Amino acid sequence: MASTHAPQVSLEPWSESDLDLLRRCNTPGMTAHLGGPESEERLVGRHRRYLDPEANGTMFRIVLVPEGRAVGSTGFWDHAWGGGPAYETGYVILPEFQGRGLAVAATSAVVGRARADGRHRFLYAFPSVQHAASNAVCRKAGFELVEECEFEYPEGHFIRSNAWRTDLSGAGGR
Repeated sequence: MASTHAPQVSLEPWSESDLDLLRRCNTPGMTAHLGGPESEERLVGRHRRYLDPEANGTMFRIVLVPEGRAVGSTGFWDHAWGGGPAYETGYVILPEFQGRGLAVAATSAVVGRARADGRHRFLYAFPSVQHAASNAVCRKAGFELVEECEFEYPEGHFIRSNAWRTDLSGAGGR
């Protein structure tokens, strides 16, 4: 019989040993909606930024509980949007773990971490309008769809995205 409970994940701080996880997420299939894979040099640079919260915000590896296997990454970082300061989040789940609700569980957990950080009222996510699964993650994690927009990621590459937002203050609304 299939399990009806939500999957359990933990968010563990990004560490030096997570470069291999970043490499596993840097495939053509995993980056199709993000402009394609990065060069090794850019990937190592991103890994270095992930290790420094002052440079890239707070990054985590997503760990499946109780197995203890790293299944992806998420985090939150400063990103002004809508005329004010906010956080942005993103998430990636390795292909062999997709379709199990892990991205929703991790995104819900990162909302809690951003709320606890407390510096901004809103947390945004910007999945490509063509990436149905990532948009579903936002919806299932309780984000509201604000608008369709042009979004730059990676630097120099613009994609048509949906801007999803969640209110971290608990006040709700816009």
